[in-house]
Amino acid sequence: MDLTFTPEQEAFRQDIRAWVRENLPAEISEKVHKAQRLSKDDMQRWARILGRKGWHGYGWPRQFGGPGWDAVQRHIFEEECAMAGSPRIVPFGPVMVAPVIMAFGSPEQHERFLPGIMSGDVWWSQGYSEPGSGSDLASVKTRAERHGNVYIVNGQKTWTTLGQHGDWIFCLVRTNTECKPQAGISFLLIDMKSPGVKVRPILTLDGEHEVNEVFFDDVEVPVENLVGQENMGWTYAKYLLAHERTNIADVNRAKRELERLKRIAQAEGVYDDVRFRDQIALLEVDIVALEMMVLRVLSAEQGGKKALDVAGLLKIRGSEIQQRYTELMMLAAGPAALPFLMEAMEAGWQGDQYAGGFPGGRVDSAPLASNYFNYRKTTIYGGSNEVQRNIVAQTLLG
Repeated sequence: MDLTFTPEQEAFRQDIRAWVRENLPAEISEKVHKAQRLSKDDMQRWARILGRKGWHGYGWPRQFGGPGWDAVQRHIFEEECAMAGSPRIVPFGPVMVAPVIMAFGSPEQHERFLPGIMSGDVWWSQGYSEPGSGSDLASVKTRAERHGNVYIVNGQKTWTTLGQHGDWIFCLVRTNTECKPQAGISFLLIDMKSPGVKVRPILTLDGEHEVNEVFFDDVEVPVENLVGQENMGWTYAKYLLAHERTNIADVNRAKRELERLKRIAQAEGVYDDVRFRDQIALLEVDIVALEMMVLRVLSAEQGGKKALDVAGLLKIRGSEIQQRYTELMMLAAGPAALPFLMEAMEAGWQGDQYAGGFPGGRVDSAPLASNYFNYRKTTIYGGSNEVQRNIVAQTLLG
């Protein structure tokens, strides 16, 4: 197994690097490197820049308007974008629902939905989790009852990330209650501007509005918005979750944040502390190991072999690494790791003033507490790591 890149792949890397350097807005890259809040306009601006190039759906095959890149090229593209400081592509449209529509949707759905996803003009949200139905998605209670040419949807979704920006939402809904739970779920595409859809913010500990509750009160959804067959949504959901869990691992962002951790440690004067350097080294080893795991999967795909189903394993290791680097950043900055103060950050404060008698630290040190608290969720969403360990054990160990 050869995990080195070929000359052709390295040439591809240089092309991607040059294009990203030329097209990524500097003010957006600066925000990403400093972990400042990205607005909807920031994220959608980058999505539209990629869309004009045909790269917002960078994992799509040519037949659906994508670049048709192989697995290694996709990995290189993700790495170059991450290291350049581009916003992470909001995955709900191009990475999650689009592959489901391609695989199970009708030609009419391909024509109707895919162009808006590729262009970055249509913002998608995910409607999976419900109160009482998180990792156990088979227990979803949101109902969709068919009345002629429409479904009438009633229920509630929660933890809907960036749902306040959503134009459309893909939902798991219950269409049959007379069978085992997994067999009575359907996959429905819902216009969030429909009467009866209400989005209510959930403010997190740091004051951020990232997640939401979404309520459906007698919402009419045309039958043609059903993806695939009725009551087959569980199959489609599992297909989508494999994409989501691989995406959560995000080894390329971990590599970028490792460099940020080193900058913070140097700025705060702890980089020469042997014990702290040990922690950085252990983290770097784990990131390299995660990257090697990703490259092994890519190598197997390139060789025409079926790679092991390791999406759950990648999710476990990737999410734990994300929590570790945010914790080490907090430890490095100490008192300078202030919470995300909304008014201060909007006014341009970046930790270069004195606050409460403590040095504010350097640019890299703000806002670290916000990231630390926010990343506590990574081992839960996309299927909790405890559940993923059971799945990996059953799949790989029998």
